[in-house]
Amino acid sequence: MSSPAHANQAAHPYPRLYINRLGFWLFLFSESMLFAGLLATRFYLQGIQRPAELSQGLGLAITVILLLSSLTAYLSETYITYGDRPRFLRYTLWTMVLGTVFLVGVAFEWYAAFQHFPPWTPFGTVFFSMTGMHAFHVLSGVVLLGLIYYNGRRGAYGPQDAWPPEAVVKYWHFVDVVWVFFYAALYLVV
Repeated sequence: MSSPAHANQAAHPYPRLYINRLGFWLFLFSESMLFAGLLATRFYLQGIQRPAELSQGLGLAITVILLLSSLTAYLSETYITYGDRPRFLRYTLWTMVLGTVFLVGVAFEWYAAFQHFPPWTPFGTVFFSMTGMHAFHVLSGVVLLGLIYYNGRRGAYGPQDAWPPEAVVKYWHFVDVVWVFFYAALYLVV
């Protein structure tokens, strides 16, 4: 006679981690469609024009900050897979700090942008929609990083159970890559 655990395993032939990873990649795919739509809308509504008032320096600075946060996120994930909890926590905290600095930079950019191209202008609509949606995703990434930091301080995660930090870091990298495309589309086109 088979045990309930064995019957449950037969009913679900895929391990939980496989299902989690598949669901995560499907989620990222759906998110990429959202961001691709915003990117296409930018070029549909504005072509390759951008206002001269857009702060190139601030745009570059927040981009560098976000790319540095991707490095700290990578180090965080790497250290937890090797069981180095103190470094995992340190680099997770650094990633949260850099993400927050990025958001503050976006707030400064919004303040300046509102003066020159408010949201009801064509470029303002594109700019505030793209940066607003991205900032929301960065904010949710910071919150998720805070959750794994909190749980990590309580002893969760390790080499055998690194999926939650891995998923959050992959999400963070995804959001960073989206910004690279948004930065180019908003700040670098002529």
